[in-house]
Amino acid sequence: MTHRRNGLAARRRTVGLTQEALAEHMQVDRSTITRWESGRTAPQPWMRPRLARLLRVNAEGLNDLLTARLPSGTQGQDALDYAMLHPDRIDLPAVAALRTRFDDCTARYDRVPSAGLIAEAAAQLNRIAQLAAVSARGRVQRELHALHADACTLMGQLVWDASQRRDHTTAKTYYEQSAGLARHLRNTTLEAHALLRTCYVALYGAHDAQAGLALAEQAAETAERTSPALTGLALLHVAEAHAILRSASDCERTLSRAERHLDHVDGSDAAADLVSPTQFSRLAGSCYLSLGDHRRAETLLTSTAEKLRDRRKSRAIVLGNLTLARIRQRDVEAGVASLAEAIAELETTRGGGGLNIVFGAARELRPWRQEPRVAEVHDRLLGLMTAA
Repeated sequence: MTHRRNGLAARRRTVGLTQEALAEHMQVDRSTITRWESGRTAPQPWMRPRLARLLRVNAEGLNDLLTARLPSGTQGQDALDYAMLHPDRIDLPAVAALRTRFDDCTARYDRVPSAGLIAEAAAQLNRIAQLAAVSARGRVQRELHALHADACTLMGQLVWDASQRRDHTTAKTYYEQSAGLARHLRNTTLEAHALLRTCYVALYGAHDAQAGLALAEQAAETAERTSPALTGLALLHVAEAHAILRSASDCERTLSRAERHLDHVDGSDAAADLVSPTQFSRLAGSCYLSLGDHRRAETLLTSTAEKLRDRRKSRAIVLGNLTLARIRQRDVEAGVASLAEAIAELETTRGGGGLNIVFGAARELRPWRQEPRVAEVHDRLLGLMTAA
């Protein structure tokens, strides 16, 4: 009987590699990776040094991932259930099960209301923290602490979004905890992610561009040696802070730096999944909106909105900014159209960032409030506010 190598699959996801990306780096078919992870076959000895480098483990660590099995007598019992009954015996398959559940929760963030995910994420965080506190030293403990840091960051993100970006204190407490765990692990990628999330609170919650600028620069500097993805993402927010401060030259220069880093993102980057193909155009559009170049902002945001059909919270933010760009060019009809689309997204996701931008855009439509189409969209907003 074969046993799935859940630890191998979890490690691949932890370093940001899809099965396709790992297969490409290993110069094998994706089906080969699937067979390795399912336990049906194992990589040939000559392949293992390259595989270990890609997974960022040593030879002993790779051997653990390839040979990890459920404890004797527990083949019919879930590894995670066994770990909760015997927390001092937690192993890599159990950590992999925890990571899979966490990844599933994270994947739903951009499609459903954050309030509906908080209880599940909090339960996961508590379980991870309990197991991390009693786990043995070595790879299992390191993987648990890394997952703990990720779970803290997600909780901060959910709480802040569910509060419509008002509960800054709770969000920052979770981010500080994540950063502390990352520093303990000497994991600069995890630390930079927590710093960047704290930057969002300063930029979009407290509306303190100077504080946001400092935090984004710190995140970029922290991630520079380990993650082009996080470095590029942090630089995009450095550029946005410069735009809010009306420093066009600094903004343009930083956008170029960000683009260069993002061009170097590959499957070996642990933070690669944080960056989408639309990331640059989305943030650049926001920058030009702040700088008053509304036509350029509209061009970027229009194309971005079309590509974000599967990321509804992000799409609502883009559509809200697109509405602002159109209103400020006095194109009310187009502005109302994009605002209606944004409201449709928010009716199912309740994304805090999108709600704030959409209500701001509606305020800029007041000079035309007597027009039927504007009155209609205001009625939908009232319904959205009442439901929220």
